[in-house]
Amino acid sequence: MQSDDGRVISNFVTQAISGKPLTMYGNGKQTRSFCYVADMVEGLILAMEKNVKSGEVINVGFPKEQTIKNIAEIILKLTESSAVIISCHKQEDDPQRRKPDIAKAKKLLGWQPETSLFDGLSKTINYFRNL
Repeated sequence: MQSDDGRVISNFVTQAISGKPLTMYGNGKQTRSFCYVADMVEGLILAMEKNVKSGEVINVGFPKEQTIKNIAEIILKLTESSAVIISCHKQEDDPQRRKPDIAKAKKLLGWQPETSLFDGLSKTINYFRNL
């Protein structure tokens, strides 16, 4: 993962670590669900290994939503950063909500994510600190 790839987690983490303002687009009330990469990979591997009907759509991801503002606040807390959150103009095509329905993944694959948001963010922060 690149520190400047335009994704919210990597942007917030690198900004917080460097003490720069966290750039939040819009009011921060947009919701997202973030799944730790190891959990995601496990779900994708299970989807390939299980005998699932060809063309079957199975969502893997984390089913609990967080606001973008809450994610920024958690990252500031975990990094112990004194950086501030600034609000920038919202992108026109930025969806208000993203949340996967993982019911099929649970039923057909016996899969659900295991890494909590805090643990996943802590691991991600440590990764960026060691770059």
